[in-house]
Amino acid sequence: MARYTCLFTVAISVNNLPRVLNDTLESCNLDIIYDTGDYMMAREVPGQVSFPKLVTVEVLIDKTTATDEEIRMNFVIKNEELPLQVDNHCRQMFNQVSQAVSDNQHWKLIETVGG
Repeated sequence: MARYTCLFTVAISVNNLPRVLNDTLESCNLDIIYDTGDYMMAREVPGQVSFPKLVTVEVLIDKTTATDEEIRMNFVIKNEELPLQVDNHCRQMFNQVSQAVSDNQHWKLIETVGG
């Protein structure tokens, strides 16, 4: 199983985060399939790659330390594919999601750990 993780700290209002995060994931061809407010799961839209390569993104939002100045989000991006190549599909999706989070104009990226 391929698995990549990254921790992002962004500056955004707690109230605006769900909408912006949802839009960010959807811009990467991901559908939100589960959302509890502090946990979100999205799955890659089928049709472009084989089933084992479909990527799932889990986002844990740390609301225990969240303020209007900063919120931490832990991303886990994984699929059932064996990562036999460095540039596998899961890694490509990880790079795409990381870039979308980093480039998002609706929040200010404070820190990135991992990747």
